[in-house]
Amino acid sequence: MRPHELNLLIIFDAIMTEGSISRAADRLSMTQPAVSNAVSRMRVAWKDELFVKAGRNIKPTLKAENMWAQVKQPISDLSGFIRPSDFTPATAQRTFRIALADIVAQMLMVPLRKRIEALAPGINIHLVPYTIVNTVEVLESANVDLVIGAASLTPGSVRSEFLFQPTYACAMRKGHTLAKKNITLEEFAAADHLLVSLSGDTFGFTDEVLAQQGLTRRIAATVNQFSLLGPMLEQSNLIAVAPLGAISKDLQEGRITATHSPVKIPPTTANMYWHKRQDKDPGLMWLKEQTKEIIVASDQESIHKALPFFCQADPTEGVDGAHI
Repeated sequence: MRPHELNLLIIFDAIMTEGSISRAADRLSMTQPAVSNAVSRMRVAWKDELFVKAGRNIKPTLKAENMWAQVKQPISDLSGFIRPSDFTPATAQRTFRIALADIVAQMLMVPLRKRIEALAPGINIHLVPYTIVNTVEVLESANVDLVIGAASLTPGSVRSEFLFQPTYACAMRKGHTLAKKNITLEEFAAADHLLVSLSGDTFGFTDEVLAQQGLTRRIAATVNQFSLLGPMLEQSNLIAVAPLGAISKDLQEGRITATHSPVKIPPTTANMYWHKRQDKDPGLMWLKEQTKEIIVASDQESIHKALPFFCQADPTEGVDGAHI
């Protein structure tokens, strides 16, 4: 392979990774016309159209897909080998994409933006939609650099790091008939339930536990955003088993109340996930460190502020996310 074709492969890899000429230019610190010119040279050298327009983005041809399947791992390995081992936040120019749910975005983005403005003004953070079922896919395809969520993954190409264990409560409007300290399992199962489902599935951890007791519940409504929990509960007769972090503000401001759930939910964890090809990426390691500090502190603060608002809460009783 001629040297100029190796350069074209680097640009080709960036375009395939980003799915966009402009984003590839940002990734490579090149101008958009320079990347477009490189695409023209690729088409001549490799005798294929390679990329066709698809709305605002571009779609690779079959030949481009086949080429990338062969070269993306070697290019990734080479990039990891030659990438500088240091990372200077103050002068770095880079864009990171993170997939996460709205509840985590609320915990993370404002304090992270403040840190970036103070420490790394050239860093861009772009959020993309998250569903619990596509973690491996978006990391394998390099659509995102980091996923924050509760996926359960087996060891492989994806790395993970623990953030926190959510603490759950049973939430509802004030004055609800179940707004009391002790709810029986039968009362709980008979209520109309609200479920936050990021995947669209209507069967959650709570349903698994109920099934073991020979019970079912009615999922009367589902939403795909945690931010809708408070308003939906406040203005309806629905109840919901929810992470305290998602309802803490609504509890503090008196819009809803919460109590202990009679369902003992198995422990779940919120983690960070990234692809193994970025294990030695100093920029991503820096971002992970900032992200973990912010999210862990935010989770602890939200729990501390929410506990006094539990319905008839006994201050001598702890709230364990594994036993609510």
